[in-house]
Amino acid sequence: MDLSLSEEQIMIQDMARKFAREELAPVAEQLDHSGNEEAFLGNLKKLAELGCMGLNIQSQYGGGAAGVIAFSLAITELAKACASTAVTTSVTNMVAEVIQAIGNEEQKQHYLPKLCSGEYAAGGFGLTESSAGSDPSRMKTRAVRDGDDWILNGNKIYITSGTYAGVFVVWAVTDNDAKPGKGISCFLVEGGTPGLTIGKPEDKMGQKASHTNTLFFEDCRIPASALLGKENDGFRVAVGELAGGRIGIGSLALGVGLAAMDYAKQYLTEREQFGQKLANFQALQFMLADRYTELEAARLLLMQAAYEKEQGNYFGTAASMAKLFATEKANDACYTALQMLGGNGYIKEYPLERYARDVRITSIYEGTSEIQRVIISRDLLRTVS
Repeated sequence: MDLSLSEEQIMIQDMARKFAREELAPVAEQLDHSGNEEAFLGNLKKLAELGCMGLNIQSQYGGGAAGVIAFSLAITELAKACASTAVTTSVTNMVAEVIQAIGNEEQKQHYLPKLCSGEYAAGGFGLTESSAGSDPSRMKTRAVRDGDDWILNGNKIYITSGTYAGVFVVWAVTDNDAKPGKGISCFLVEGGTPGLTIGKPEDKMGQKASHTNTLFFEDCRIPASALLGKENDGFRVAVGELAGGRIGIGSLALGVGLAAMDYAKQYLTEREQFGQKLANFQALQFMLADRYTELEAARLLLMQAAYEKEQGNYFGTAASMAKLFATEKANDACYTALQMLGGNGYIKEYPLERYARDVRITSIYEGTSEIQRVIISRDLLRTVS
């Protein structure tokens, strides 16, 4: 495998890095404290104009057709400045890829240009429920056919961009008699549809500018044409798309971890104790070396998973390995960096406490670390049996 990046991939990485430095970094602290929605949505629109909301979407639908590796690189660069913006970008790309993968031509022509252009501020991924998190096959949201319509009833929780998503991909049970996971279908539900109510944004520990909401469906009537893909085939689609989303979240975690270590590295060269720079102390040097080595290993795992997906190969296990390792090592990196700053790391004047709060969720959403271990071990044991 050639690990060198193409000219287009380097260009996209540089573009994302420049945007993160010039547009996201100056407002990241403000967004964390006040949740300035106008500034946040403004940056999402700019990212759409740069092509970042459809990086792996075909050009005929307004996407950049840049591939999965370019997507991973861009998310990492954005996350170095603002994890809230990065997660919104990642999920919107994931929603667009679901529609591209299984939507009919009419659905693709209608929704993809709106996601890619920023006409829709974001896309929402409606899978998780209060009793169906790590096991989404046990979802209780129902969709019942009524003539030329479907009627949805149920709730979805922890939905990124619920407040401002233009369209949601929503999963619901359509065959009550089927075994768990076998009678689930996928639907497109536009924001503002009667019967869909968006709950208030959750008051979260981190990634505060990105709204996370509950969706309430109460006799929500959608047309039969809103069915995405085949009836009762939705769970297979969800599992496949979650694997791709794990590349995005792993890339996000990598970006936050690198930002934390880069800040700590600079701090070590400036701060003095016992009459010399902190960078001269071997204990801190070893901490620096260990964390950067782990983050580099995470980057390589992510590139491998992205490469396999881009080549059309099976990438589920690679994505789980990359997500597991990247998110856990990014958490380690943020806490190590905070420790390097001592008391200053705990003060909001410095960005380390924000990095530590932002990175914590990465080992939970898009499948917890424990679920990734289940997936990996099952695949390993399958080769034996």
